[in-house]
Amino acid sequence: MTPENYIKSNIYCESTTHYVRRNSWVVNIGNVPLGGNNPIRLQSMTTTNTMDTEATIAQSIRMIEGGSEYVRITAPSINEANNLKNIKDGLRAKGYKTPIIADIHFTPNAAEIAARIVEKVRVNPGNYVDKKKFEVKEYSDFEYEAELDRIRQRFEPLVKICKEYGTAMRIGTNHGSLSDRIMNRYGDTPMGMVESAMEFIRICEDLNYRQIVLSMKASNPQVMVQAYRLLVSKMNDEGLYYPLHLGVTEAGEAEEGRIKSAMGIGALLEDGLGDTVRVSLTEEPEFEIPVARDIVSRYEKRQLKDLNIEKSKDSGTLLSTDPEFLYSPFNYSKRETFSIANIGGHNVPRVIADLSLVKPIDPFTLRTIGYVYDPVSDKWNMGEQGADYIYFGKNVPGFMLPSGAKGIYDYDAWQILEDKANNFPIFETDKYFKVVNPEKIGIDNFDTSLKLNFVKLRAEDVSGESISTFKDDKTVVFCLYSEKENKLQAMRDAFRVLNSRGIKNPVIIFGVYEPYDKNSFLLQSAADMGGLLIEGFGDGIFAICDQSRADEALLQTRFINETLFYILQASRTRISKTEYISCPSCGRTLFDLQETTALIRAKTDHLKGVKIAIMGCIVNGPGEMADADYGYVGTGPGKITLYRGKDVVKRNIPGENALEELINLVKEDGYWVEK
Repeated sequence: MTPENYIKSNIYCESTTHYVRRNSWVVNIGNVPLGGNNPIRLQSMTTTNTMDTEATIAQSIRMIEGGSEYVRITAPSINEANNLKNIKDGLRAKGYKTPIIADIHFTPNAAEIAARIVEKVRVNPGNYVDKKKFEVKEYSDFEYEAELDRIRQRFEPLVKICKEYGTAMRIGTNHGSLSDRIMNRYGDTPMGMVESAMEFIRICEDLNYRQIVLSMKASNPQVMVQAYRLLVSKMNDEGLYYPLHLGVTEAGEAEEGRIKSAMGIGALLEDGLGDTVRVSLTEEPEFEIPVARDIVSRYEKRQLKDLNIEKSKDSGTLLSTDPEFLYSPFNYSKRETFSIANIGGHNVPRVIADLSLVKPIDPFTLRTIGYVYDPVSDKWNMGEQGADYIYFGKNVPGFMLPSGAKGIYDYDAWQILEDKANNFPIFETDKYFKVVNPEKIGIDNFDTSLKLNFVKLRAEDVSGESISTFKDDKTVVFCLYSEKENKLQAMRDAFRVLNSRGIKNPVIIFGVYEPYDKNSFLLQSAADMGGLLIEGFGDGIFAICDQSRADEALLQTRFINETLFYILQASRTRISKTEYISCPSCGRTLFDLQETTALIRAKTDHLKGVKIAIMGCIVNGPGEMADADYGYVGTGPGKITLYRGKDVVKRNIPGENALEELINLVKEDGYWVEK
């Protein structure tokens, strides 16, 4: 079964070209309602031991004062569930009325206790009733229905308690913890994630319980985005409009965790999906809220403008009348292009670095974009994050570029270059038309590259008739940009026009972000560029920022170049480094996640393409690791279990030996290289 067969239509948002927030049902969670016209809510999760009442209260207060509108606390057993009352009473005694959410895995009894105490419980359909054993079995329709009856019998008591006590519920599917039954029928797919939740939703619907929030989390932003879209389409088919909790699970730490989160969450918010956000970072929970706030803030300002939409009388939602999709929003399929040089076709996306404002340019300047010059041997070394092209503008360097690097110059500067072999011009669109039509325009001294010409193309101009003249020009690579606030949607629409006219020139996604702000650039570029990449659009990425301060220009150049490579990595379109999947920690965690992640990263961050999962407990173990090559999982106090994929290799290793054993495992498999 394909996603297209699973749903009746591919409508997953109100508009693919304009920002319109989805009109969901309102769910009452204590004194902070969610969905409908309410603000997009921010939340985080405690990392303390739930049985340590005072520590959990203290951390909850730090989260609340940092802006967390809900506080989620793990309840892995009956003892922790009972202690939620002490935590709640302690917070209320101190004047904090923020709703509390109990996070439940594997233990229905704990959920039933917690539902009588807190304002909301979170359950994971993949492990609330089922125990994941990675068993392969063919289920007949009769056996499948019998399993659903078994789930209903175990789940109904919780639903009835929630109805009685006015408790809300999040049905939160995780990509890595789908049940064996779902895996065997639907596979490890977004469709399997959606159906896992729908089974529980149908039980709630039968019992007339609708205080439900839904989530579709994955550590891979591409899978996560596809799953949420498919979920909304499926709910639309069944007349359901539950609010959505957005998050990229196990996003990691620092810039990488922020990029993954902004990419997945931002891509969905762009299309108006999402009612509450949790950014899952391997950091203290109060540090997650500012990141979530920055991601959400750009959408709070957007207004409904000039939309060609119709109001549905039945549901109150807006139905899209956008032009027909020319791509599947539920599957990754790269836009078909022909190749020019090493751009487009089957090539990986390319990175263009901006050195147009950096002065002076000497061989050591290129260190910031991945090229290291050794003056003793007079040789260059290119790192895995070496930019493929360098935009110099009018800023001509006085030395020969290293082998593999290619220059891009403003047309006037390119014209007078002596060496044009690996240097190429970039044009404004109207200038390119003049240069390639000298007789018509009356320009004398003209020429273009016979191999590769970059042409800046504004998304808002793509619908013009002149765009079709590029169709047969096998030298033009577009640098597509937008001056609109909703860059992603404007450029997506431009890709639609290109596709509809059969224009298969490669396209570089070109982001202009001014004034430059490090944090803002990181989050916005991840949402804009990453959102397009995971839809299959773009043959490369290029970003320009305001670098007016010369003393900061080189630092900005390095950061921008690294960010662009991180965006490609997070979108799974180009791998240039080690991938880490690390959980954000909670009361179940059995070791210091931040310290351990830093130690593992220090020893392994040079292993290109290797994916290592670092999980604090077995709940976030073999299932949540999803597609990791290796897993480092806490299985007891001071004990680590190592996985190869989803298979246990070494169990209960003393923590002090675990990193060395992990490295030995990588060496044994032949993936180890020395730094």
